[in-house]
Amino acid sequence: MPDTYLNPPSSAFMDKLAAIVGDKGMVTDPQAVAFHSTDWRGISVGRAAAVVKPATVEEVSAIVKLCHENNVKVVPQGGITGLMVAGVPVRDGDEVVVSMARMNRILDVNPGAYTMTVEAGVVLQTIQETAISHDRYFPISLGAQGSCMIGGNLSTNAGGATVLHYGNTRNMVLGLEVVLPDGRVWNGLRALKKDNTGYDLKDLFVGAEGTLGIITKAVIKIFPKAKDVATGWIAIPNPQAAFDLLAEARMASGDTVTSCELIHGIGLEGVLKYVPGLQRPLADKHEWQLLMEWSSTRPAAADGSGSMAERMEGFLAEAFERGQALDATIAQSEAQAKNMWAIREGHAEASRRDVNPSCSFDISVAVHHIPDFIERCNAACVAAVPGIRPKPMGHMGDGNLHYSFGAPDHVTTRADFAPMVEKLDRIVHDMVTDIAGSISAEHGIGSVKLLELEHNRSPVELDIMRAIKKALDPKGIMNPGKVIRVDANEPVVQGSTIR
Repeated sequence: MPDTYLNPPSSAFMDKLAAIVGDKGMVTDPQAVAFHSTDWRGISVGRAAAVVKPATVEEVSAIVKLCHENNVKVVPQGGITGLMVAGVPVRDGDEVVVSMARMNRILDVNPGAYTMTVEAGVVLQTIQETAISHDRYFPISLGAQGSCMIGGNLSTNAGGATVLHYGNTRNMVLGLEVVLPDGRVWNGLRALKKDNTGYDLKDLFVGAEGTLGIITKAVIKIFPKAKDVATGWIAIPNPQAAFDLLAEARMASGDTVTSCELIHGIGLEGVLKYVPGLQRPLADKHEWQLLMEWSSTRPAAADGSGSMAERMEGFLAEAFERGQALDATIAQSEAQAKNMWAIREGHAEASRRDVNPSCSFDISVAVHHIPDFIERCNAACVAAVPGIRPKPMGHMGDGNLHYSFGAPDHVTTRADFAPMVEKLDRIVHDMVTDIAGSISAEHGIGSVKLLELEHNRSPVELDIMRAIKKALDPKGIMNPGKVIRVDANEPVVQGSTIR
């Protein structure tokens, strides 16, 4: 980290900080401080001046007000599962990490109104399980759901596997409570589906990655729980077949396709190699596969007639006749369905365990562009970096590809791979921009893509973003070095897409 950033807070400031949160809220153990200063992959390591865990919104407000008065930087933090290094300090010793881990209460569940009110530190899986206990469903589902927190999900506008049917996290939010950069509290905890009174302020903070304030509470939507689910694993000849199958499946299912995931054979083999306990869904290996799920809130008949599984079986029989499916299986038990989903969600863990370097791009394009984009982008990347192993996969239903590349066999270190990744950056992101896609579909910008955002977004868009940042955070204390630079000369400490 650059020494030019070094400006640690005074001892008097630290004493006041400790007085706000007390012994339970002040993290002093060196290992714990290091944990809160390191990203999930263990690659980006910062150095926090302090780590605090407030227990109430009043404590969060007092912390931020103190930091604002003393020009001390603030890093809001959830479960530290993000991949863009938005939730850890990137400067050198002058940032206070505000972890929301102790604000972990579910404040209200209203099944009849289909709402839940939660604090920002509630773990996503806890929200899912609470909804299920009330015969309801919260649709945001991520590989890190056992440790990520809803405040981080909101701050990054997390996606997941059900965006096709339910939308991003932004679509789940009815109201927010936010501590602003000067310590004031905006209480927008309204459970309203219609509120047309001026600017929709909550949308400023969802997806802002903690650069405009700290989300402390939220009113979120919950949905009817699915009672009839069919999960299928389908071998397909190419990505065009995936697009065609999805379009036809939406009609055949009565538009109840809740997930559609494109999976590449190289990625599948990596998951089976590095993540224990998983079973191959199909006996033969295939280059392209599709994980598709249909869901209904109506229970299936006792004899299975008219069920999602029966309807999917009929749909796949026709797909075989058209040559769109090469092989397929439908999960016959919850265990089989969980195995399929564990393979899909195991890609990040497999990449982390693989000793060979790899990189991944979180991009989105219009769904109809996916087949041609994959063909052209693969060809361009292989030509630019001979030996590179493309393995595009992701959320076929919403156009979000996690475009991963394994390093050539002769490249064994991240340092040697870095110049190649720079070439891939330009090819992938420029091709995405050329067809009006996005360089970040669901992971956010953080510090990793800050310069890439400046390269790909128009001057008008960047000016609007900077104006919002200046208006809400004129001192620039809130999560500096993430998402947007107000000053073009501000130094950048970038993370990396290399694993």
